[in-house]
Amino acid sequence: MEFNTEFKPLTVQPQEIEGKSMEMIDEEIGEHSFTEEQWPVVQRVIHSSADFELGKSMVFHPDAVQAGINAILNGEQIVADVQMVQAGISKPRLEKFGCDVHVFISDPDVVDEAKKLNTTRAIISMRKGAREVNGGIYVIGNAPTALLELIRLVKAGEAKPSLIIGMPVGFVSAAESKEELAKLDLPFITNVGRKGGSTAVVAALNAISIIADRVSKG
Repeated sequence: MEFNTEFKPLTVQPQEIEGKSMEMIDEEIGEHSFTEEQWPVVQRVIHSSADFELGKSMVFHPDAVQAGINAILNGEQIVADVQMVQAGISKPRLEKFGCDVHVFISDPDVVDEAKKLNTTRAIISMRKGAREVNGGIYVIGNAPTALLELIRLVKAGEAKPSLIIGMPVGFVSAAESKEELAKLDLPFITNVGRKGGSTAVVAALNAISIIADRVSKG
């Protein structure tokens, strides 16, 4: 393929591009304290964002990665805060294990209830998720209010996620919601500060699903 530019890409083969990217991340990361189990998740978040600062800010519960692998292998459901997260998740890999991705934020009953209570749809969607899904993996990259509500539901015994991947991006309550998540005594993946977003949480879940797929193949 001829791009007709002065710069020539090293390769146009998708697998070669990804492989080279991962090599560059390994070379450039410098010192870090992530475990061998956690690093592939961090690596894929950096790959998705080209942001080493975001990657280095990630925080893991000691059981997080294994809990996510187990949840996927057991076919548990996945609850996402927004459609952007749902769109980015690699569904064919998850569907092999019976995992479906649910987003409740635009459901008519959620919209109506949020209007009635004068609160965010993100909050009501987490309440619906807790009712509809037993266990499951919650993936929150956009709405701090969704994460704070999920934490409240966990503390109240109304939600019992197998894993929470919570890295909402933003200025209002984003960093604080992640600080609260890191205090929970259940498996979580989060990060410190304002950075994060749908791309980051999607990358984290996709990394775990890749590992789960390898485990299933022995």
